[in-house]
Amino acid sequence: MNSLAHGNSTLAVEVTNISVHGVWLLTHDKELFISYEDFPWFKDQAIKSILNVEEQSPGHFYWPDIDVDLTEEIIEHPEHFPLKAKIR
Repeated sequence: MNSLAHGNSTLAVEVTNISVHGVWLLTHDKELFISYEDFPWFKDQAIKSILNVEEQSPGHFYWPDIDVDLTEEIIEHPEHFPLKAKIR
């Protein structure tokens, strides 16, 4: 049985930081910033819900506790996707 070397991540995606401005997501050695301004669904969520993220397919992320799914392209270029769901 072989083990991964110390320090190597076994996760394809993980939340690395949550601040008053947004959430940082690390995926495949690339860090993405999810601002609350562009993605308000994350702002008032419990940390546990934000940390529970899955990569459904390469570059497609899903937060089951919040029922939000985003692609890498949407996160990097929210201005290309002007239609946004409203928060109730």
